[in-house]
Amino acid sequence: MNFGIVVNKDKDYTSRDVINKLNHIFNTKKIGHTGTLDPLATGVLVCLFGKYTKLVSLITDEDKEYIASIKLGIKTDTLDITGHIIDKSEIKKYSFKEIKNTLNCFKGEYNQVIPLYSAKRVNGKRLYEYARNNEEVKLPENIVNIKEIELLDYHNDLIKFRVVVSKGTYIRSLIQSICDKLDCYGTMNELIRTRQGKFNITNSSTLNDIENNNYQKLSIEELLDVEVMELPDDLEKNILNGNKIELNKKNYVLFKKDKQEIALYYFENNIGRLKILF
Repeated sequence: MNFGIVVNKDKDYTSRDVINKLNHIFNTKKIGHTGTLDPLATGVLVCLFGKYTKLVSLITDEDKEYIASIKLGIKTDTLDITGHIIDKSEIKKYSFKEIKNTLNCFKGEYNQVIPLYSAKRVNGKRLYEYARNNEEVKLPENIVNIKEIELLDYHNDLIKFRVVVSKGTYIRSLIQSICDKLDCYGTMNELIRTRQGKFNITNSSTLNDIENNNYQKLSIEELLDVEVMELPDDLEKNILNGNKIELNKKNYVLFKKDKQEIALYYFENNIGRLKILF
């Protein structure tokens, strides 16, 4: 049972909840996902089954697109609307241009502080555990890349924007930085992951769809941009042993024999290294 499914995660589900539900539906425990979504968030969560779980890191590395909204005037402990309000500020009036220019300030790379309410580990313990125990901890930072950012709407106390980001970007933290730049309080009000790599929300399935057998199983050729090759006789032994091989190829090559998937290799400077052996 090796395949992938693009799930449209429902609100109030953790990513772990989704995996648990899929465990039950498909009666298997060998399932992984490719990027945690907070319970507040909805949208694209690529889930991989069987040996395809070895592809998790490859798909997790892909860019992600979100539609997010900011509620101005309040600050919460979790940096989103589900948290406790810890401060308030006057809701200022901004021009559309002011907000657009502020968003544009964040294009490119910057050092982002990882939020306290997150699953990032520090000294062997997740940050949210420090928060729950009221323990002091120095928040780590991560260099992230904001590749695209676009103001979609601004009305009263709500700002809505689209953003394309690199792996490891926390939208809650980005929103806090935006609000700091605007010199006001604000918190994440809504978040939708609309795309991860080439997987779009329009081609995703809800858990309800999946329970009703209304979903698409994705092969490795649909999950990754790969070249497919028939297993060469002269390299068969090396490939079956997972050894490095030399071929004039680029990026990913999926070797097949009699239509069966044998191995996935990644090539750099014509040298291929094993990624998956089926």
